Amino acid sequence: MDQIEAMRIYTRVAELGSFTATAENLGLLKSTVSNAVQQLEATLGARLFHRTTRKVQLTQDGQAYYERCRDLIADFDELNALFAVGGQADLRGRLRVDLPLAFARDLVIPRLPEFLERHPQLEIEVSSTDRRVDLVREGFDCVLRVGPVGDHSLIAVPLGQFEQINCASRAYVERHGMPLTLADLAMHRMVHYAQTLGTRPSGFEYVSPDTGEVLNVPMQGVITVNNSDAYREACRAGLGIIQAPRVGAYLDDGALVEVLPEHRPPPLPISLVYANRRHLPLRVKAFIEWMKTVVPDRR
Repeated sequence: MDQIEAMRIYTRVAELGSFTATAENLGLLKSTVSNAVQQLEATLGARLFHRTTRKVQLTQDGQAYYERCRDLIADFDELNALFAVGGQADLRGRLRVDLPLAFARDLVIPRLPEFLERHPQLEIEVSSTDRRVDLVREGFDCVLRVGPVGDHSLIAVPLGQFEQINCASRAYVERHGMPLTLADLAMHRMVHYAQTLGTRPSGFEYVSPDTGEVLNVPMQGVITVNNSDAYREACRAGLGIIQAPRVGAYLDDGALVEVLPEHRPPPLPISLVYANRRHLPLRVKAFIEWMKTVVPDRR
C-alpha cells in the first residue's frame, strides 16, 4: 500500500474514531485499515493513536500528523484533478488564515459566503488576533499583515494602503476640549497600543506637511492595550485619543469624532503574506486573488 492511500485511511480513522467504522465507510477489511495505520506508525517512528477496547483517540503526534495529512491529500487531489480535466480543478481542502481582529470582523468574514459559494468544497479556519503569528511554525497558509512585513523570508502580496485617522469620543472632547493644534496635545492623553505589553509607542504620529516625514509628539496616557477591539472601546469610554486605520464604523455612529484631521498618521500598508513555497496550492492562490477585491486601497 502506498503512503498516500495509507494517509487517506488514517484520516478517516481519525475522523470516525473507529477502525471498524472506517473499514465499513471505505469498503475495506478491518485488518487492511489496521495495517495501514501500523505502516504509518512504523514509517514515522511515532504512535498516532491511543487504542482501547472502546475507542480510538489521537495522540498529540497523531493530531499534528492528521492536520498535515489533510492538507497534503488535498494538494495531491488538486494536482491530479488539474491535469485530468485540462486545467480546471475544483478547489478542495482546508485553508488556515490569520487576520487582524478589525479586518476579520468588518471586512473579510461578512464577505466569506461569496467565496465559499464559489468553492463549496473548501473549509476555512480563521484565526482573528492582533498578535503577530509565526506563519510557518503555526501552520498558516497565509496571514494578513498591517504595517511592515519585516520577515524577508516570506512572500508578501501588497493589497493596498489604509488611511489612518485620529479619534476621540464625544464625551472625552466635552470633558477635555477639542485639540486644535499639535501644541494642544500636551493637555491631552492618549490610549496607547502595543502588541507586547510593557512597551509603549512613541506617541502621537503625524506626517509633516512640509517634508512628508513621519514625526511624533510624546503623550501621556493611563491605559495601554494590545488588541484593536480594546483600543476602540477604550476610546469610546473616553480614556483618550487613538490613531487607527479607517476600518469599519469608527465614525459612522457618531460616538467618536475625528480630531486634528490635518495631522493624520501615515497610511498603513496592507499585505497578504505566505511562506516561500515552490508550488503554492491553488486554493491559496484563489484566496489571495479574492482578498484583492475584499481589501481595496483606501488612502
